[in-house]
Amino acid sequence: MKLFEEYKIKNLILKNRLVMPPMCTYQVFKKDGMAYSFHQGHYIARAIGQVGLIIVESTGVLENGRISDYDIGLYNDKQIEPLRKIVEGIHDQGSKCAIQLNHAGRKSETLGLRHIGPSKLPYNDLEIDYEEATKEEISEVIRAFKESARRANDAGFDALEIHSAHGYLIHQFISPLSNKRQDEYGKDRFLFLKEILEGVKEVWPREKPLWIRISATDFHDEGLKVQDWINFLNENKDLVDLVNVSAGGLINVPIKAYPGYMLSLSKEIRSKTSYNTIGVGLINTSELVSYALETEMADLVAVGRGLLRNPNFLLDIAKERNKEEFIPQVYKRAY
Repeated sequence: MKLFEEYKIKNLILKNRLVMPPMCTYQVFKKDGMAYSFHQGHYIARAIGQVGLIIVESTGVLENGRISDYDIGLYNDKQIEPLRKIVEGIHDQGSKCAIQLNHAGRKSETLGLRHIGPSKLPYNDLEIDYEEATKEEISEVIRAFKESARRANDAGFDALEIHSAHGYLIHQFISPLSNKRQDEYGKDRFLFLKEILEGVKEVWPREKPLWIRISATDFHDEGLKVQDWINFLNENKDLVDLVNVSAGGLINVPIKAYPGYMLSLSKEIRSKTSYNTIGVGLINTSELVSYALETEMADLVAVGRGLLRNPNFLLDIAKERNKEEFIPQVYKRAY
């Protein structure tokens, strides 16, 4: 079963192909962007459950770049040490870990801070409470991603994911629905992302993987389409090492969600570019995990809600598929 096979990318070797995707927990109750004991228990529990790759939740590169006041940040050096403890705990169990860096842009709900987007446009029929980003603010965000990447490396993370999906700032710049700028960042909507990645690569070790999470489509006729990403990736062969393929999140649109509904997007990007992919989208059963990997719809499979419900999701599959050698000795009597 391919799920239990190793996967190697650059110097990163995963013991299996199951991924815990980044999912916000909103547990920073002191509003200081610091990870706390909850975060240690939350992530290390999945490593004990033998998940191959754990991606720590959306982490703000600036204070006003967090999705909410209750999210983790990496915008100052004090925030490194608590994350290092999470990394060490995950490594102790033989799993690997990445962190997702993000700026929420116009979707930020942080209080008392200036919020920005590429253009000042109505957003989901809500009253506008953000401003069009100035050139200085764009440069500040690019520098912030670079500095947060440096801190992520100092904390010991094995890989880095840049959040370019789900309607957050990078996605806002890329989509024609939210970017109406007339300057270079409007004429080339991918320029912001490229400059962020170029900055990050100046400080992120070459031997460690760097990838992006994307919304392959806005589910809107006038929005971002999967072909836009295929063109971008084919024109930028060496910019990233992997693509985590998701969809939507920019505007409120009806979406027909069903188990595995985003896997076709992963397969299309995988087959039409040179990039390996992480597949996502309500993948909650061993059958669907196996189908996604065996039919080469994705190289890795991310299970979100399933791992929230059950940190031992992989161990249950190991028992079901007669792969009990993958169950840690301490838990064998449970199976």
